[in-house]
Amino acid sequence: MAEGDEVANRVIRVRLDETATESDIGALRKWLERERGLDEMVRAGRLRIHERRRTDETGAPMGVGMEIVVALVSAAATVVFNQLVAQVGRAVEAWRDNRREVEDGEPPEGRVDPVDLDG
Repeated sequence: MAEGDEVANRVIRVRLDETATESDIGALRKWLERERGLDEMVRAGRLRIHERRRTDETGAPMGVGMEIVVALVSAAATVVFNQLVAQVGRAVEAWRDNRREVEDGEPPEGRVDPVDLDG
């Protein structure tokens, strides 16, 4: 494998509850991409943030819902990955606080789950 061709084997799945709209998903993805620390990792090619169709635990599609995937490209230690999970969780809460201020109604609840594709 050539340098720069690292495969993401550790991901963080971000899901919003059923009250979320496609607009919420897109806004949260953009928020994460601009979050301090995460944005630096994206620019350096060590992190990818994208949307994909939701799946259940077996990988089967779940209706029309979307989720956000934060994929760690570099081979980072577990401690670094756990810090990244916590940082993404804080960023989701900051997005919810911001959305609460700029839009009517309660923002959708968010869930941040680490997923190890090796296991």
